[in-house]
Amino acid sequence: MFLTRFYNEQLAQASYMVGCAASGEALVIDPTRDVEQYMARAAAEGLRITHVTETHIHADFVSGSTALAERAGARLYVSDEGGADWKYAFAAERGAVLLRDGASFNVGAVRVDVLHTPGHTPEHLSFVITDTAAANEPIGIFTGDFVFVGDVGRPDLLERAAKQAGTMETSARQLFHSLHRLERYSDYVQIWPGHGAGSACGKALGAVPQTTLGYERRFNWAFAPRAEDEFVRMVLAGQPEPPPYFAQMKRINKCGPRILGAHAPATLSPERFIVVADGGDVLLLDVRPAADVATARIPGAINIPLDRSFTTWAGWLILYDRDIVLIASDDAGAADATRRLAMIGLDRVAGTVPAAHAHDAWTRAGRQLDTIPQITPAELASRLASHDVAVVDVRNRAEWDAGHLPGAANIPLGQLPDRLAELPAGRPIVVQCQAGSRSAIAASVLRARGLSATQNLTGGFGAWERAGLAVEKSESVGQ
Repeated sequence: MFLTRFYNEQLAQASYMVGCAASGEALVIDPTRDVEQYMARAAAEGLRITHVTETHIHADFVSGSTALAERAGARLYVSDEGGADWKYAFAAERGAVLLRDGASFNVGAVRVDVLHTPGHTPEHLSFVITDTAAANEPIGIFTGDFVFVGDVGRPDLLERAAKQAGTMETSARQLFHSLHRLERYSDYVQIWPGHGAGSACGKALGAVPQTTLGYERRFNWAFAPRAEDEFVRMVLAGQPEPPPYFAQMKRINKCGPRILGAHAPATLSPERFIVVADGGDVLLLDVRPAADVATARIPGAINIPLDRSFTTWAGWLILYDRDIVLIASDDAGAADATRRLAMIGLDRVAGTVPAAHAHDAWTRAGRQLDTIPQITPAELASRLASHDVAVVDVRNRAEWDAGHLPGAANIPLGQLPDRLAELPAGRPIVVQCQAGSRSAIAASVLRARGLSATQNLTGGFGAWERAGLAVEKSESVGQ
């Protein structure tokens, strides 16, 4: 038996390939849209991808199952559990094999047994793997978003992201009973989860790539003996706010993701860029480092740096009904940004332009580039004493509760475009986060919306604290 893990750092998402050396067949579980990585690895191992499946209808990325099955000429396997509302709408059209609890199929000498494990989603499946060439008992379980290292999948997404009212408690109770279904398996059985640390599909995921059932029984809070009602209370408490694009992902993955072509978006000439930018119908997305954007930017562009958090903030801040023009440092950056946007279904990249060309065209047209002014903690403290600026803290509520600048308003970055009416009026705005990265994005968003007096606090709350300046805390903290 052959097993390898593919990990997308930006999505904190794992997909897997299981192969049988004797038959040369391979199964891929939970693939992303980057299907060529699976094809290349299979070829390198002398395998052919014959089976493609997924554990559930994903909410945090666009599934690559249909695209990979088509590319490899493989059979597609999808869940038939969860009731009428959770069926794959494209299953019949794609000739998919429908899987229910207790079903099994073989990939050469590798037997795959299907276990229905609802809770995170109603249709969720786990796949129990037995290498029949060497053993007659399971070696491991692909648990998808059911069991993680140190945590379990959150059961609130249907209600909070997909707007399925009244489903949180029901899903939490299903999750409780799904965990008890694992009691039949031995401690040595390996657990191969669908996500690692940083995913929004749980609240406290570990960074270790895999675990064992026995380890989780000893150290994962969800496996500790407790009453069902207590489990429900604990699993629903403290779940982070889900990104709004999760609802879009559910729809896309249920209805059938579009299979992308091989063509890259066009590189716009400087002259064409001016025409497109003036049209006002596109979103100008600058993916350069925040420090570069602070010194020179196209007015109206928002900045989401091409770092590990790029996909997360793109999903929060970019609408799916607009074309996008990417402003990047170079062609490689534009290609990388295009690929990452496609991972969450933001496929409408209408063109790209190197920043140097865009800036040159802009200034040759007699226009001024914008900057994002920075302000130090000492400078801000002085201005706050004069009451001539307002501070907007774009961290999440828990961070704000634990400590914030005196008088700061709290509007988390992901909610900023929808809460512009709450911004303090009549004074310049200083945006602030923990270290300065989220607030740099926020400053670009506000300046793109016409709030040209917006500044960014250098070093964020961390620098403010290190300077020994005054801090307020929520009254509820520590009580």
